[in-house]
Amino acid sequence: MRRPRLPQLRGLRIRLVLAFTLVAAVTAGTTGALTFREARTGVLQQSQDAVIQQLRTQVGRSAPDLAFPPDEDALARFAADVARSEPSGTWRVLAAYGRLSATSAPGDRFTELTPAVREAVGSSMATVFQRVAVGDRTALVVGMSVTFAQVPVKGVYASGVHVFLTVPQTTERAYVDALVTAAERAAVPALTLAVLLALLAARGVLRPVRALRHATRSIAEGRLDTRLAVDGSDELADLSHTFNETAAALEKSVAELRGMEARARRFAADVSHELRTPLAAMSAVTDVLDEEAARLDPDTATAVRLISEETVKLARLVDDLMEISRFDAGAAVLHLDEIDLAESLRRTLGTRAWTGLVECDLPPPGALRGRVDPRRLDVVVANLVGNALRHGARPVTLRLYDGTEPGGARLAVIEVLDSGTGIPDDVLPHVFERFYKSDAARTRTEGSGLGLAITAENVRVHGGTVRAANRPGGGAVFTVRLPLPAAEVLQEEPW
Repeated sequence: MRRPRLPQLRGLRIRLVLAFTLVAAVTAGTTGALTFREARTGVLQQSQDAVIQQLRTQVGRSAPDLAFPPDEDALARFAADVARSEPSGTWRVLAAYGRLSATSAPGDRFTELTPAVREAVGSSMATVFQRVAVGDRTALVVGMSVTFAQVPVKGVYASGVHVFLTVPQTTERAYVDALVTAAERAAVPALTLAVLLALLAARGVLRPVRALRHATRSIAEGRLDTRLAVDGSDELADLSHTFNETAAALEKSVAELRGMEARARRFAADVSHELRTPLAAMSAVTDVLDEEAARLDPDTATAVRLISEETVKLARLVDDLMEISRFDAGAAVLHLDEIDLAESLRRTLGTRAWTGLVECDLPPPGALRGRVDPRRLDVVVANLVGNALRHGARPVTLRLYDGTEPGGARLAVIEVLDSGTGIPDDVLPHVFERFYKSDAARTRTEGSGLGLAITAENVRVHGGTVRAANRPGGGAVFTVRLPLPAAEVLQEEPW
């Protein structure tokens, strides 16, 4: 039975596309993040350097006009002068000297200034800066000490005046937001392109895989001459080459096995055919000896009867072998006739003197008719009933009734039931195999070991099925299901 196809989401194509897309997304995201970080750092660094340079220049210009020690008014004027150096008016300046401080805008509390910046400016003459978030806004805070050159000794000294500047980062934030928007807009085309490239790559990878799948299925269906075209020198090409070598080896092995099987069939058929003539002569002689056995001494009579019985078994085995040979050669065809099935079953029991040994559950005459091969139906019923009588236990029941398939087609159902111990579970799958005998029944019997195999073949050529099972209450049951009507009439070639 062919395995159901896996859902499309679990297919190799989808997994390849998802893998390519994931790699593209991770690559695009990582590249975008790194680019964004570098661009953001560059924008902020450029803005910061410009602000610090401009602050230093303006402080250098305004510091000489600052009287020392400065008072609060002088600090306010100084802060206002520094703030006015920015044309956009976004600067806010705080000037401090000791405990005195003043801002460029009266009443400005300068909340952005942190103690860390104050301490850093007070402990060194270096320019200190810090970015501070206030609510949803970001500001740059710069702090520096006002220094003077000492004359005539070269060097600088701190004046004690500290200047603090806060500048909103509105423009820089707008630049950063623009970068984010551009990255988001570029992500969609990038992912789309990645998906297209993934589809193209998947198509190239899946083409040989799909060809391999079709070739494997073709091999499984019996076309052993199937081969793959080998293109390139990659792993898939090596796989295709290995498949071709395996298929060639398999084709060769199967051809050898088929040749051996054909020779074995011809041998069995030839042997069976050659044995028929001497067996016919032996049977004629044993018939004469059987008639004279009563006048012979006991030992001779026993030997004559044994020879007669073994000759009958050998003749039956030869007939069964020839019948199996017909099936193997495809020469076993049907000669169909429309008959009363119940009457045919009664005739089978009557000709073998089984009428009193078998309980029948058959429909009345004319109730169930079918188009079957009467001779082959007789063989089927005789083999099943004989098997039940030999290996089962009485009572043995023969049933016939009208059945239907799930699709509504009519069936003739024949059942043979016995009351024995049943069939061992490990034997059930093999009961229709040729010459098969269970471990418990390997002693010599009058059967050839081919009866059930011939039964299965006769049912098969009718288009039916035969099944062996165990009854819940004990005993075995063989069920034959024959379609009605059967196949068209075929002419059998002479054997």
